[in-house]
Amino acid sequence: MLELRNLVKSYEGKPLLRDISFTVAEGETVCLLGASGSGKSTILKMISGLDFPESGHILFNGIDLAQTPPHLRDFGLVFQDYGLFPHLNVFDNVAFGLKIRNLPTDKIQLRVAALLEQVNLTGFEKRKVTDLSGGEQQRIALARALAPQPRLLMFDEPLGALDRAMKEDLLNELRMILHKTKIPAIYVTHDQEEAITIADRILVLHEGVIIRDGTPDELWKDPQSAVVAKFLGIGNVIGGEVVAENKVKTEFGTFVLNCSHNHRQNEKVSLLMQQSPSPAFGRRARDEGIDEIQLTVEDVLFKRDQFEVKGRGGLWLST
Repeated sequence: MLELRNLVKSYEGKPLLRDISFTVAEGETVCLLGASGSGKSTILKMISGLDFPESGHILFNGIDLAQTPPHLRDFGLVFQDYGLFPHLNVFDNVAFGLKIRNLPTDKIQLRVAALLEQVNLTGFEKRKVTDLSGGEQQRIALARALAPQPRLLMFDEPLGALDRAMKEDLLNELRMILHKTKIPAIYVTHDQEEAITIADRILVLHEGVIIRDGTPDELWKDPQSAVVAKFLGIGNVIGGEVVAENKVKTEFGTFVLNCSHNHRQNEKVSLLMQQSPSPAFGRRARDEGIDEIQLTVEDVLFKRDQFEVKGRGGLWLST
């Protein structure tokens, strides 16, 4: 398990990260979501050993990594610009880390073949990476990162250079690969849709602080702040003023709220206006006379105000 404890970092004399603490469990994919300049990539650099916190600790399985050089941490890193070696073909790019570890040739051959099958690029071994599409190059970058069987995978805006259709396909494949390999992963992005699709848990960074930590479903149902609601695009956030106990005046009228917070008279507050969630699939199906079915669930994908359930055979149901 990866654990960050109270990391602090400054940039040009100004605070960049303040008291950053979180864990990543075995098999868990944690997404760092935030605007540009929020410190997401800096966190990855510190975990990988390419940068250092001013205070705080980074531990893996209880061992402090402060004295462990980057090449001995056994962490994989996938970048937005792929980071492939243009002078090497597909096979040699994927095999690069294995050759450094001096693995026998037959084992390298088997490992590369298995990885190319996993990323749906069997038969591409002799291709030049410069002849591949952006999506194919990112698949090769993923295979190369997976090859040495890292203890942790890190993704720094890996799909930022791809178009939407290609991004969606690769994102779903990546999610399945991470679940299958059970390698813990940290995924950095400013794209809300990517975060909701890929993450088991999302950490929202704002001005160097983690302001929300939860599953995509938890964040959607309870953003806990106007900043998170606006960033995720959850309904409409409007401003108001407390005019009496549980009464807020806005430009759209005065609302009576059942609020657990203690607000003062004339206090400025933010209200989140959301559409009511749709009824559950099973009840809606019965009401409309649709036969219900049974299936073996293989994956559940949160999609803002609904879930998509994947069953054996590739069937998806929206709920």
